[in-house]
Amino acid sequence: MVFSFLFLFLFSIRLPAQEKYEVLQDWLWFKSSSNALYDHMAGQAFHLLQQRKDRVNAIGSPAEWQHRQEEVKKILFDIVGPFPQKTPLNPAIIQRVKKEDYSIENIVFESQPGFYVTASLYIPGGFKKKAPAIIYCSGHTNEGYRGTVYQHVILNLVKKGFVVFAFDPVGQGERLQYWDATAGKSTVGGPTHEHSYPGVQAFISGSSLAKYMIWDGIRAVDYLLTRKEVDPNRIGITGRSGGGTQSAYIAAFDDRIYAAAPENYITSFTRLLQSIGPQDAEQNMFHEIARGLDHGDLLEVRAPKPTLMITTTRDMFSIQGARETAREVSRIFKAYNKPENFRQIEDDATHSTTQKNREAMYAFFQKYLDHPGDSTDLEVQLPSAEELRVTAGGQVAASIGGETVFSLNKKETEKNINRLYERRKNSPDFLPDALRSAKTLSGFKEPGEDREAVFAGRFQKTGYAIEKYFIRGEGEYVIPYLLVVPEKANGKIVLVLNPDGKSAEINNGDIKTFMEKGFTVLATDMPGVGELSNDSYKGDSFISNTSYGVWYLSVLTGRSIAGIRAGDVIRLVNWLEKDRGVQEVWGLARGPMTSVMLYAAAFDQRIKKIGLITPLASYRSLVMNRSYDPGFVFSGVAGALQSYDLPDLAAGIAPRKLMIIDAVDGRNSPVDAEAVRADVNFLQSVYHRRGADQNLQLVEKAAGENLSRYLLEWLR
Repeated sequence: MVFSFLFLFLFSIRLPAQEKYEVLQDWLWFKSSSNALYDHMAGQAFHLLQQRKDRVNAIGSPAEWQHRQEEVKKILFDIVGPFPQKTPLNPAIIQRVKKEDYSIENIVFESQPGFYVTASLYIPGGFKKKAPAIIYCSGHTNEGYRGTVYQHVILNLVKKGFVVFAFDPVGQGERLQYWDATAGKSTVGGPTHEHSYPGVQAFISGSSLAKYMIWDGIRAVDYLLTRKEVDPNRIGITGRSGGGTQSAYIAAFDDRIYAAAPENYITSFTRLLQSIGPQDAEQNMFHEIARGLDHGDLLEVRAPKPTLMITTTRDMFSIQGARETAREVSRIFKAYNKPENFRQIEDDATHSTTQKNREAMYAFFQKYLDHPGDSTDLEVQLPSAEELRVTAGGQVAASIGGETVFSLNKKETEKNINRLYERRKNSPDFLPDALRSAKTLSGFKEPGEDREAVFAGRFQKTGYAIEKYFIRGEGEYVIPYLLVVPEKANGKIVLVLNPDGKSAEINNGDIKTFMEKGFTVLATDMPGVGELSNDSYKGDSFISNTSYGVWYLSVLTGRSIAGIRAGDVIRLVNWLEKDRGVQEVWGLARGPMTSVMLYAAAFDQRIKKIGLITPLASYRSLVMNRSYDPGFVFSGVAGALQSYDLPDLAAGIAPRKLMIIDAVDGRNSPVDAEAVRADVNFLQSVYHRRGADQNLQLVEKAAGENLSRYLLEWLR
C-alpha cells in the first residue's frame, strides 16, 4: 500500500502552482503585439481608405462628382437604413417661457410611435415674416442642449433673429435610456456609455444607434416645417462635438437642410484611427470604411450646398485630418463652380468652442440663410434649469415612459428572429446559406500560406513538458501558444481557448484530466487576450473592462473579432496537421471564447469534437435582454441576426460530437429552458436527421458539481 502511494505520488501528473507562462517576454520585436487586434484592423482600414482616396483623387469633372454623390447617397441609406415610416409627430407644447426679446416653447414630439423626443423651440421676438431656422445638436453632456456652452450659442443665434430648435439626443438630457429613479442617474454611465451600450445590440440586430439619432433629426426638420414662423427654404444645422457628428449626419441624409456647420468633429478616419481611435456607437456606421466612405463623404454628398467645417488645432479630432478632408471637399465645390460655398475655419484651442469660431458660424448662417446682421458674439443671460425643463420629472422615463432604443430594437429583432425560425423550418438550404452568411458577415478569411512556428523554449515537468511557440497570425502580429505534452501521449490534441488566456488555462485543474488520458493540450492567446491583450487603447466607451471602440473598428472594416480569431484557430490547426502530424484535433472553449470555437469548427471540418463550457447560448439572448454582460461584446457580429444565430453554427457542426455545458444567456446567467426551446429543438433535429443523436450532449451541471466527469465523457 505504501509503495503504491509513493508510486502515484512520484509519477502521477501534477499541475504546477499558479504560473504565468509568457512566450514573447524575451522577444523584443514581438512584445509590441499587446495592441495586436487594434493595429491589425486599423492596418486593414488604412488600406481600404487609401483605395477610397485613390478613387476620389481620380474624379475631375462635375459629372464624375455627381456620380460619386449618387453612389455615396445610396451607400449611406443602405448602411444606415431602412428608416421607419413617418408617423404622426403628435407634438405637445409643455411650457411657454416669455423672455424680453424671445420666447421658448418646451416641446415633446414622437419621432417614432411612443419614442419621445424632448426639445425646445427658441423664437426671436419682433419679426413679421417667416424666419430662417437652425437645428442645434448638442454634444456629449448629461444636460443635453441645456449645457452652458450650448445655450450661449443658441441664444446668440436667437438674438440675431434665427429660430432655433434644439433637441435632446438619446441618452442625454431628459432622454436617458437607462434611468434609475432611485439613484437619480443612468445605470450604465455617462452619454458615451448610454450610446454604446444599446449600440452593440442594434448592430448585432442589423441596425445602428446612428439610425435612431439621424431619424430624430429628420423628424425635427419635419416639425420645423409645421411652424408658421419658419421659412422652409432657409433651414440650417449646427452642433459641436457629438453635436458635430449629428449635424454632419443629418445634413447628409436630409436634403431640406440648406446650410450645415458641424463643429469639432470632422477629421478623417485615417487620422482618427491613428490618434484617439473609434468613438462611441453613433459615430460608427455598419461597414462604413469597408463600403468606401470617410468623413469627407458626409460633406461632399451635400455639395454645392453651403457647408462650414469648424475646427480647433488642438482638438482630440485630429486637425491634420480635418485639413486633409477640407482640401478634398473643396475640390467638389470648385468642380461645381461654387468654391465660396465651402470653408474650413480653425482656431488655436482644445476640443472647445471659441469666440472666433462662433462668430464665423454666425456670419456663415447670416450669409447663406439670407439674414444679414451683426455677427459679434454677445454676452447673454441664460434661462434657468426650470425654464428649460420639458418633462415634469426631468426625464422621459420617469414622466412619460414610452419606447427606448432597446425596446424598439427588440421589436425589430423579434421580426428577424421569427423570419429566422421560419427559414429553419421551411428552407432545405437554410444551413448552408446560414454558414455562408456567417463567413461573410463575420469577415472570416481563410488562412493563406502556411506559417512557420518559432519554438521558444520548454518547461520540463514531472510527467509532462510545456513547450512554448509562436506563429504569425492573420496580420503582422504573432500568436503565442503553449503545447502541454504528456510523457505517454496518445497522438490526439485538444486545442483550448480560455477568455483569460493560455496561462489561466494551464493553471486550471481541468487540464489534468486531459493529460492523464494522454491528450496533448494546445493553449493559446488570441488577439486581445493574454500577451496580446489590448492594454494601450480603451476609447471613450470602456465598459466593464471591455473596449467597445475595438469592436466598433471591426464593424467599420467589415470584419469581426470572432471571425479574425476563428481564422487564427484554423491557422493553428494547419500547423498541428503539417508540423506535428496530428490527424485529429478537438476543440474546447470557455465563456466568451466559445463563439470563436463555434465559428472555427463550423468553417473547418478537421476539428472533430467540440466542447463548449458556459457558452453564450445565442445572439438573440444578447440583444433581447435589456441588461447584458459586456464581456460578450467581442463575441458579436454586426448584422448576424438578419441571417443566422449561434445555434445555427452549432447545427453546422453536426454530425461531429458536440458537448455544451451550462449555456448562459446574454446576462451571463443560466439559460431559461423555455426561452431556448426553439433553438434546442432545431439543434437536436439536425443531429437526428444526420443519425448522430448520441453525438450531441446538452449538459446542465448541478451546483458545485465537478466538471471532470463531463470532460471524461467528452474525451471518450
